[in-house]
Amino acid sequence: MTRAVVRNIGWLFLLTQLGLVLHLYLSPLDPLSNIASRVLPPTLLSMVAMGMTLVLIPQCTSLFISAGLFGRDLNKPLPPGVTDKADAPKVPESLGTVTAAIYLIVMFLYIPVHFNSFLSDGNRKDFPHNEFVEYIAALLSICCMIFLGFADDVLNLKWRHKLLMPTIATLPLLMVYYVNFGSTTVIVPWFLRGWLGLSINLGVLYYCYMGMLAVFCTNAINILAGINGIEAGQSLVIAISVLIHNWIQLKMGAPGHQNHILSIVLISPFAGVCAGLLYHNWCPSKVFVGDTFCYFAGMAFAVAAILGHFSKTMILFFIPQVLNFLLSIPQLFKIVPCPRHRLPKYQKDDGLLHNSCFTVKKKDLSPLGTKIVLALKSVKLISYKEHTDADNVVHCEMSNFTLINVAIRLLGPKKEEHLTSYILLFQALCSCLAFYIRYQGALLLYEGHNDGGFE
Repeated sequence: MTRAVVRNIGWLFLLTQLGLVLHLYLSPLDPLSNIASRVLPPTLLSMVAMGMTLVLIPQCTSLFISAGLFGRDLNKPLPPGVTDKADAPKVPESLGTVTAAIYLIVMFLYIPVHFNSFLSDGNRKDFPHNEFVEYIAALLSICCMIFLGFADDVLNLKWRHKLLMPTIATLPLLMVYYVNFGSTTVIVPWFLRGWLGLSINLGVLYYCYMGMLAVFCTNAINILAGINGIEAGQSLVIAISVLIHNWIQLKMGAPGHQNHILSIVLISPFAGVCAGLLYHNWCPSKVFVGDTFCYFAGMAFAVAAILGHFSKTMILFFIPQVLNFLLSIPQLFKIVPCPRHRLPKYQKDDGLLHNSCFTVKKKDLSPLGTKIVLALKSVKLISYKEHTDADNVVHCEMSNFTLINVAIRLLGPKKEEHLTSYILLFQALCSCLAFYIRYQGALLLYEGHNDGGFE
């Protein structure tokens, strides 16, 4: 898939959504006609956001390089005459900052448009203060995560900071949820109702869950990274899935339609900037997105899910990220060694990406680590081999525990753009599975009701 194809796919999606909104807007007898009038502006702004991203990123690359924010693409062959990777071409890094800035500009400019009907006639008594506060709180939480992401790009923060900051950043959002909505009751699946009843009030545990959702979303995209186009690509697929889910809920007449409208308002421009960034980040990448984009994207999904009241459904759209996190747990928690970079390794002899590996003395593996390695080896999710050194010490060499390395293990070495395409295809297929679980599995879990209980 070429860079031009990636750009055209982005435009095609945005135009398709615009066509749907215009169709509903011009059909006064359709029940969604009034709703379409409210989501038409953000749909148009999503196209503006994509155009701004396509134009502004190339103009900012030299600024980032001059500020020392650049890296080198380790998965590419060195140019002729260059023998050291330190002399490879500089690729500007942390361009997710530009993407996030464009998103915020668009969302700030949209505020008077979204509430224009309440401002133009001067009647402030009917002004939707609750919705306005939700909108501002969402942007505040996103701003906090953009700040954290940029700080991580510049200062290389510790993992404990990356786990703490998203939790704090969601506090304004959770306070707004508590004041405006406040429901912490969840419907219980039918097979548990004999013990728990029809519903259960989780109380403060529900707020802990929503805070943990923000932590997971922001870090899940960050650890499924390392090849060109993967961060922006997975974010675009998830954004499209969220928009489709919201439209389905509106079409079904599900309760809380205002929440789904707000979710569409938040995610439509985000999909636009993702499509523009993906064009520049596609292999061979002209820019690196940096941690700024990963945290920005994760918090955008978290606020859309919390304010849209579909936090459990959002988890379904993160199936590949959940799998990658589960695979990464042994390394993230130091049960087995974890190198700083776990991205695939480029082999210049065939021009393909191969598994990246780490080596550890067999005697240094803990009993739990040994069991995990044997389990992953038995199902062929990691490559594994042993060798003995001159001192008769056994060393274990195995591939890193990531979804990308598993893909290489199962599919064989691939070119970078092909590997990215396979991962994004898997993301799209998992979204299809998520829709099936959400709208068919819910019928089984909640006895014929596919709304409310599974949101």
